[in-house]
Amino acid sequence: MSPDGKLAILVGGGPAPGINSVIAAASIRACLEGIEVLGVRNGFSYLMQGDTDHVTPLTIERVSRIHFRGGAAIGTSRANPTRDDAAMAATLDSFKRLGVSQVLTIGGDDTAFSARSLAEASDLRVVHVPKTIDNDLDLPQNIDTFGYQTARHVGVELIQNLMVDARSTSRWYFVIAMGRKAGHLALGMGKAAGATLTLIPEEFGEQPVSIDRLVDILAGAIIKRRAEGRSDGVAVIAEGVCIGIREEDLAGIGSVERDEHGHIRLAEIDIGRVLRHRVRDVLAGLDIDSTIVSKNIGYELRSADPIPYDMEYTRDLGYCGAKYLMEGGSGVMVSMQEGRFVPIRFEDLMDASTGRMRVRMVDIHSTRYAIARRYMIRLRKDDFEDPEILENLAGSCGLSIQAFRDRFEDVCDGELPPLDLGQGTA
Repeated sequence: MSPDGKLAILVGGGPAPGINSVIAAASIRACLEGIEVLGVRNGFSYLMQGDTDHVTPLTIERVSRIHFRGGAAIGTSRANPTRDDAAMAATLDSFKRLGVSQVLTIGGDDTAFSARSLAEASDLRVVHVPKTIDNDLDLPQNIDTFGYQTARHVGVELIQNLMVDARSTSRWYFVIAMGRKAGHLALGMGKAAGATLTLIPEEFGEQPVSIDRLVDILAGAIIKRRAEGRSDGVAVIAEGVCIGIREEDLAGIGSVERDEHGHIRLAEIDIGRVLRHRVRDVLAGLDIDSTIVSKNIGYELRSADPIPYDMEYTRDLGYCGAKYLMEGGSGVMVSMQEGRFVPIRFEDLMDASTGRMRVRMVDIHSTRYAIARRYMIRLRKDDFEDPEILENLAGSCGLSIQAFRDRFEDVCDGELPPLDLGQGTA
């Protein structure tokens, strides 16, 4: 295929603030080089069907101001061209009929896997720009995925409002935050806003979690807060915690649907409602009357207008992605590290055991996480070692000390993550 062929840009997965900045920067860079740019509507969905009608010419005039806005100007979808050989063949044939020689994909780990598969199965030159508000692509720890900072910014504002309402009305909010596999967004929002506590999947490890354990952790936090004189609070819970719930518990919640990549459709599982009712029942059994409201925040975050950080960041990513393609490059994910463009080969992102892209998890042994845990209000091991605190906790819910210990000691935090501040600190 001629190196002078067209550049196709498409988006996969959910929206994230900054997508339009990538589209605009890449399109402008290519147009200035005399390369025709096509915006492919709704990701791979039409191409997989052999449909080449849903493309939009991306001219400088068309894209020059879209970087201010959230969403995806050319649409997005979770369509998966790697699901079978026929879908991949149709996708490659569609690109050929469109005269495309270069493809820039924008998306998360699933779209990155599809981009890698395209590059391996054809002579297309393919680069991928990593996008996810979950911040879970395997970049160096100090490099965020684009969209994360905007999502956290908007999420913190929402949580702050809920905290004010909770204090004013003496109620609790259970906030379910996006984060399918990792808890970066939930922790980032909860810690920055000063939420009462945050639950992320990493703290439970790889072992299945019973829903009863989650209920008791939340109920214990409410009791401890009550013992300290407050009947309000906000708990931020990463939706990925649902993934770790035992299958028998999930079956009790309702039907489990999966998307084209095989992931559970977490939006279809109203875990907030289930936790709200279960925690309220536990508290009622202890003669504690508590108003609890569950609130999902995610769709409000992922299509927000990008903050300046993400606008600048994504314009760099889009420019570098297009430039790399035009110089003959292929088979990489685009990254900016310490202000410099660093291409990361697809094969360096793969997990050899799964054949999929590696996922970056929250480092629960880091100082950042250790500090977050120390600010949370939740039952801890030392609460059960201090007779005065233990008596106060038990008394706040009408239990004897031994009954309280029997009921809640097994779900307390145990030892907090170590906090190493270096030599010479207290």
